[in-house]
Amino acid sequence: MGKMLGGGVESVVMNYYRHVDRSKVQFDFLVDADSTRVPEEEIKALGGRVFRIPPYQHPLRYRRKLVKLFREEHWPIVHSHINALSVFPLSAAKKAGAPVRIAHSHSTMGKGEFAKNLMKLALRPFSNLYPTERFACSEYAGRWLFGKNADFTVIPNAIELEKFRFDPTVRQKTRKGLGVSDDTFLIGHVGRFMPQKNQAFLLDVLAELLPQKPDTMLAFVGDGPDRPDVQQHAQELGIDDHILFLGQRTDVNHLYQAFDAFCLPSRYEGLGKVAIEAQVAGCPCVLSDQVPHEADISRKTSFISLENKSSWISTVLNISSQTANRQIETSNTCAEKYDISASANRLTSLYVSSAESANGWEETL
Repeated sequence: MGKMLGGGVESVVMNYYRHVDRSKVQFDFLVDADSTRVPEEEIKALGGRVFRIPPYQHPLRYRRKLVKLFREEHWPIVHSHINALSVFPLSAAKKAGAPVRIAHSHSTMGKGEFAKNLMKLALRPFSNLYPTERFACSEYAGRWLFGKNADFTVIPNAIELEKFRFDPTVRQKTRKGLGVSDDTFLIGHVGRFMPQKNQAFLLDVLAELLPQKPDTMLAFVGDGPDRPDVQQHAQELGIDDHILFLGQRTDVNHLYQAFDAFCLPSRYEGLGKVAIEAQVAGCPCVLSDQVPHEADISRKTSFISLENKSSWISTVLNISSQTANRQIETSNTCAEKYDISASANRLTSLYVSSAESANGWEETL
């Protein structure tokens, strides 16, 4: 898992873990020792174990520990969720003789992270050397890491659809809990505070939008290293009284229903699971054009360049003028491929067939 810090990939993996057939497949988690949000109690309750290993920034100790663990535990499947960095654990898994080695692409790259992008570009040519199978959260993410003509399987960032379906009672209760009045236009964003998610852009949009729509609030859900800078920028713009910093939340499914619009100004995304969740909740979405169009399951999502701030403002204003007559669509067949129950059953079958074909099958993996 690399570093478990409360991000989107961790939530995807944990969601699958809760729903796979654990009589056939069991997960153990290898996490960097400096991880800050490891749900150890839940993992242990579900039958798994957590192994803390040296951070990958210490490559020699990291690799030695991995090879040692792979040899001791004899896991038939090693599934790496750390994108271009999967080169390191999967090379160790191959050295230790792990028969099934899965590289999983959850992301891509974009502007704003120079050093990180250099590392991704350096490692990407080696992404096909060590895996026996390739997974990706979207076609876009798979092609980016493995190549345009590579053979890979799309494993969607699936969710509990019913948990996110719109409920007017939940909306009213959640807005009341946030202290947001019925006539306030509430824009929402969910994401870790880091360069990729580009939250400061939304502050600039809000600052120019407020003179035209003064009854607007912006709610940030999440935490991360960039949060203090974003808070300071809000103060410098003089709009901090229009912003809610909600931190890490366990009721994100309810928050989507409180939002009148959802914005994701990411510099890059593998898919954008939060946009899927927002649409299932019936929330109009405005996304950067660096988010894959596979994230549009409502066929009503706007994708706008980050270079065109005025278009972001006009699109959000247009949404605000329609909220009074907003129709919530809860029967969306495009969302069905993101149903976690069906997706987890499929993943279980993929694990079992992979282990069997590699002669690594045991009664319980």
